[in-house]
Amino acid sequence: MGAREVGLPTRSVPLESYYPQRVTIWEVGARDGLQNEKSIVPVATKLEFLGRLADAGLTTLEATSFVHPKWVPQLADAEELLAGLDRRPGVDYPVLVPNERGLERALDSGVGHIAIFASATESFAKRNLNRTLDEQFEMFEPVVTRALAEGVRVRGYISMCFGDQWEGDVEPEQVHRVGERLLNMGCWQISLGDTIGVATPGLVEDVIAGFDEIDRLAVHFHDTYGQALANTLTALRCGVSTVDSSAGGLGGCPYAESATGNLATEDLVWALDGMGVEHGVDLDALAKTSAWMAEQLGRPSPSRVVQALTG
Repeated sequence: MGAREVGLPTRSVPLESYYPQRVTIWEVGARDGLQNEKSIVPVATKLEFLGRLADAGLTTLEATSFVHPKWVPQLADAEELLAGLDRRPGVDYPVLVPNERGLERALDSGVGHIAIFASATESFAKRNLNRTLDEQFEMFEPVVTRALAEGVRVRGYISMCFGDQWEGDVEPEQVHRVGERLLNMGCWQISLGDTIGVATPGLVEDVIAGFDEIDRLAVHFHDTYGQALANTLTALRCGVSTVDSSAGGLGGCPYAESATGNLATEDLVWALDGMGVEHGVDLDALAKTSAWMAEQLGRPSPSRVVQALTG
């Protein structure tokens, strides 16, 4: 008997009463999922991946990044990819930009939604952005100001929100200060990133509790210690309703060696289905897409749900 024939267990407690009625899935597989791959993935494969993800019902697909090709060679084809992209009605294709030059490239490619990436710690700011914790905002401000003037929405990522491989524990107040500065700068949403996957549910509660506008938060968990889904469910119970995830559990960070794959979108969808939370994604189609991408990369998907549905 297959996994889908078994189905989800009947529950006696209405779990949906504890969680948002609907969750927005911010799919990062094509960008964060592929950026750390050592072998260059052809543009045609990336475009087919994005098309299959859209067919599966995902409506926010982070497509690529305009970081310098020297630092992330996998995404050196950003302009080519966007030029060949079949933009589906109702689907948003945000891109990551590191600085003013990246913004110029994004605007030239007709992008209407960008994300900037900040750090919650001094050490990661220096290694990832070559800036101090305070200097990073001097780099972001002209990017955000120009983007908003051009009618482009801006999202803010914050890395190392729950722990830093060089500094260790990160105080929640430090994350709050960085997040509030990004919100005040004009970011419509900030995504709290567990870059090296060390968060636990109690710490997630502590970090989220310090924000006044929880409806403007998203979460982004890596699964290094197998806690990504537990942390996500905790965030949902705290009032967060946007979750970053990666089809098939792809992912990693080129600036943090200990970062492993992201929360698998399939694992998230399976859990949401079991709780009666709406999300709009066709799980079977998504699992087949991730199995297909795993074949392109030459290795099995780390997602347990993908393995159960397609294995």
